[in-house]
Amino acid sequence: MKTIVTTVTQRGQVTIPAEVRRLLNLGPRSKVTFEIDGGEVRLHPATFTLESAFGSVEPLHRPEDYKAISREAKEAHVDRTVRKLRRR
Repeated sequence: MKTIVTTVTQRGQVTIPAEVRRLLNLGPRSKVTFEIDGGEVRLHPATFTLESAFGSVEPLHRPEDYKAISREAKEAHVDRTVRKLRRR
């Protein structure tokens, strides 16, 4: 078994050593999981993330009208905000 020591920053961050990144095939913006089992923690590459699932489901209607969707979401937000303000 090989041991590699690294430092935890004040913000609780560590740099994953290059040898470990190569072994796990990690690149920039890769996601990892921490598996906690009793007193041990294992680091694994994440196999499923929102980014990895992007595009895996076809939309019901193509092309999507993103401007209309955004406008509807903004209008719904305004409606909720106005209702909250009227309750006060």
